[in-house]
Amino acid sequence: MPQLTVEGFGKFDVPANKRLVLALEQDAHVDVMHACGGNARCTTCRVEFIEGAPSKMTAAEKERLTERGLKGVRLSCQILCDHDMTVRAISRLEGSGRPDPGPTPDTAITPPPEWV
Repeated sequence: MPQLTVEGFGKFDVPANKRLVLALEQDAHVDVMHACGGNARCTTCRVEFIEGAPSKMTAAEKERLTERGLKGVRLSCQILCDHDMTVRAISRLEGSGRPDPGPTPDTAITPPPEWV
């Protein structure tokens, strides 16, 4: 069972291959944003990796980050918890001015992942 460490929140054992966005919200109780419902469209689920950044990413994540000129961040909706990782949750509902974090993401990565 992978261990997810979230800066300022603690360490959590999470089910293997759970989407990071869901692990943050459900296991670590972080008010992470996911305005598009975890579909790699909005980039509101951004995190910074402190340790254990995944070596691969989905084509959708790469396209979105490139399109928006974002560097040094990853989209938690496009990452599986398949190893120990330490992250900083930088896109949270608190202070966003939004009424809610967005629709709950599906349990499977969407769109279907094409790993690059």
